[in-house]
Amino acid sequence: MAWLEVDRAYARSPRGALKIARTLVALATLLCFVASKAHEAYAALAGMETVITVLFLLLYLLRLDARMQCLFWPLADIFNSVIAALFLLVVCLFAIIIRTNKGTLAGGVLGLILLALCLVDAVLLCKKISLDKARGRSAPAK
Repeated sequence: MAWLEVDRAYARSPRGALKIARTLVALATLLCFVASKAHEAYAALAGMETVITVLFLLLYLLRLDARMQCLFWPLADIFNSVIAALFLLVVCLFAIIIRTNKGTLAGGVLGLILLALCLVDAVLLCKKISLDKARGRSAPAK
């Protein structure tokens, strides 16, 4: 199917590499929380972040953002990154402070790394939006 063509350039780009790194770190965080039998809220947050990041990764890899123009996807991605960073800050600090076992501590530390990746992703997306606007891509078509 031609409409499910993979954008290999995105996967090699800094933004693509960052999304892949976010997915892997979120998955590792989830595995740490599940294996350590930490509070369900920790695992739920890591699981939701993994799923949402995979969905955004697929959206960009399959170029679905260009096909589904009903939403400004970079802005939705920024919103997701900022909200995820806020939740990760709270949950991972609790996991590190409480640290019922080493798995919870490892999950909390990985969650803080994921928080940093979320913030870097949001900054890169903001730069992309402002660069596209400077080039005139946001102007209405004539």
